[in-house]
Amino acid sequence: MFNAKVLADSTNLCGNRLITMEMTYPRFIHAEHLRHRMFSFNVASSRAIPVEKMIQQVENNPVIPMHWGKAQKGMQAYEVLSGLGANECKDLWLTARDYCLGAAEAMMINGLHKQIINRILEPWMWCTVICTGNQGAWNNFWALRCHPEAEPHMQNIAEHTREAANASETDRLFEGDWHLPLIGFDGDEQLSASDAVKVSAGRCARVSYLTHDGVRNVQADIDLCQRLVTSKHFSPTEHQAMCSEVFDGQGGNLGTGWVQFRKTLHGEHQNG
Repeated sequence: MFNAKVLADSTNLCGNRLITMEMTYPRFIHAEHLRHRMFSFNVASSRAIPVEKMIQQVENNPVIPMHWGKAQKGMQAYEVLSGLGANECKDLWLTARDYCLGAAEAMMINGLHKQIINRILEPWMWCTVICTGNQGAWNNFWALRCHPEAEPHMQNIAEHTREAANASETDRLFEGDWHLPLIGFDGDEQLSASDAVKVSAGRCARVSYLTHDGVRNVQADIDLCQRLVTSKHFSPTEHQAMCSEVFDGQGGNLGTGWVQFRKTLHGEHQNG
């Protein structure tokens, strides 16, 4: 279920390329991805997904390690277990999954909230992430994570993102044009520029609880964006950026020639 696809690919007047990806990988490597601080992230939250749905996902499509490294000194496992050893470890991994599923069901019966129950299922969860970065951020990520000594699961998703980026054709933007992930569905062409930015932010936020192949409600996306901004939940507004010739630092982590939507919000940017 490793997957990466480009949601938006834009290059501004400075030649600063911006790529937004939707990535799916094991949740147990998500913390490693977050160490790449030049990226902007939104991630499907295990706090937001109903316990029943999470149990079903872990039962039907659990994460199973793709690499059963043999114990040795150091961070890298250059050798792998083979034959019965690897099979036994896989059986034990799934036995642990079954035990935690039973515990999750018992906790649910006792009325415990999903934000606690879902935590014990995380080793077997897949994670969907919307990730935006400029070419420099992605180049750094690939240099570190496509390396043969990188953690195998992180190396796998890094290779997927590099292949997706290499196959993508970038859109050349001009002054005032916007980089807008998840805009381009039927009816979006009728949106005003200001509404399209808000709809994009709302859809990026919905990675927590809505698959992007589902039914859409433009007004609900705009309303969600407004609620998030009011409550200071700004991360979904980091993926949208306007091409600009005015270089005053409003690009944030996206760099030169961009005005990041987040930096247009009250209290987010100060000159001087």
